[in-house]
Amino acid sequence: MTVRLVDHQSEEEREHAISALVLAFIRDPVMRWMYPEPKAYLRHFPGFARAFGGPAFGSGTAWAGEDYGGASLWFPKNVAPDGAAIEKILFATIAESKHETMREILEKMEAYHPEEPHWYLAIVGVDAAHQGRGLGAKLLQCALERCDEEGLIGYLESSNPANISLYERHGFEVVGEIRCGEAPPVFPMLRAAR
Repeated sequence: MTVRLVDHQSEEEREHAISALVLAFIRDPVMRWMYPEPKAYLRHFPGFARAFGGPAFGSGTAWAGEDYGGASLWFPKNVAPDGAAIEKILFATIAESKHETMREILEKMEAYHPEEPHWYLAIVGVDAAHQGRGLGAKLLQCALERCDEEGLIGYLESSNPANISLYERHGFEVVGEIRCGEAPPVFPMLRAAR
């Protein structure tokens, strides 16, 4: 199973990567709390993924499996999430009854973000049909190698407790737990510089 950079100039490749993430997150606790109805999830998650992880495409730090069985959207140092774009899509697409909880989650996520230069894993996921063959590990390793070359820390938030052990095997440690309202927990994780 090989991994390659997504051609940031190819709309088709970007769309393939987003489609892989749609399939990968279909059972994610936080994403399905945000979009519990299948039709809403399929309609709105792609826009959320583009807003949340989009800067990775422009930075040349988006990777995908050879047949788009999975993808990872990483931000190198000095690239940050577009908070305004994320809020715009979220508050236009999730139920109004969840807005206050979502604001609280976003604020707490921001509070955990490291202030020093770091690599940030915005989104990584593998389609269930491609799991169990090491693709998730490869999607992590490709950026972690660059992170290590630069001597920087790595950071992510896990929205699915089932994935924590994978991240731990790659050196990440849980540094907190974000619990807000009725939403499932989010786990900020940090990987020390090497």
